[in-house]
Amino acid sequence: MSRRRAAEKRTILPDHKFKDLVLAKFMNRIMVDGKKSKSEKIVYGAFDLVSKKTDKEPIDFFHEALNNVKPSLEVRSRRVGGATYQVPMEVRPKRAQTLAMKWIVDSALKRNEKTMRERVANEIFDAFNNKGNAVKKREETHKMAEANRAFSHFRW
Repeated sequence: MSRRRAAEKRTILPDHKFKDLVLAKFMNRIMVDGKKSKSEKIVYGAFDLVSKKTDKEPIDFFHEALNNVKPSLEVRSRRVGGATYQVPMEVRPKRAQTLAMKWIVDSALKRNEKTMRERVANEIFDAFNNKGNAVKKREETHKMAEANRAFSHFRW
């Protein structure tokens, strides 16, 4: 971390189909080796699959799924008197969104479907229904924070 000044935040442009900034960030999270058009095809293809399965608008479906995965608590390591404690802390909204996207993409990569767009679509579908590996990851994070509630007085 730089001592001089805080790093400047890069602004990204919203995606061209839905004009949504969060979706553009999700596409960037899926992107590999700078191939943005490939990640766009994956996400838009996944949205097509989601819209075929449901009658809801895919962008609203995506935002609802993302909200279901966002954590509200997490544990952070804090060193006090030679011992390291896992201290539960509230998650900032931006970090919660980033973690949710990361967990959805990671769990989509581990799925067994044939194409990546099927994996992303099914993971979004599972997240919307409060099941799947991304939601399981959020539950584990909340359980860990709950288990270490005794150390919450070490919060800084």
